Amino acid sequence: MADGKNKDDYTVLRSDKRAHLRKQILVIKVRGEDDKGVFFGYGKDISRGGMFITTVNPRKTGEEFDIAFKLAGEGIEVKCRCRVQWLREYDPKIKYEPGMGIQFLNIENEAADKIEEWAKKQ
Repeated sequence: MADGKNKDDYTVLRSDKRAHLRKQILVIKVRGEDDKGVFFGYGKDISRGGMFITTVNPRKTGEEFDIAFKLAGEGIEVKCRCRVQWLREYDPKIKYEPGMGIQFLNIENEAADKIEEWAKKQ
């Protein structure tokens, strides 16, 4: 792409069904890997210390795995180990997406700084 962004690194979702939210939301594609295999999810609510990953099959609290994702427009790929701090199972009675809150364990300071800068811009 001409602007240096790779469309495979992120997805733009439109929230047309919501009553008040009308702007686009940027979602980071996340790849995780552990002894159970590789899984994919979408990262939201990211901070320098962790993120929420939407997935219908969240890992269990306390589980650790390797994660990789790219910050859209920043040209930086983050790879680190993380731990599941909390999870939300799928429940058709609640409006929130299923997924898990993860904590970055061995993230490099430069990557954490880039995440913090990126999050402030969003």
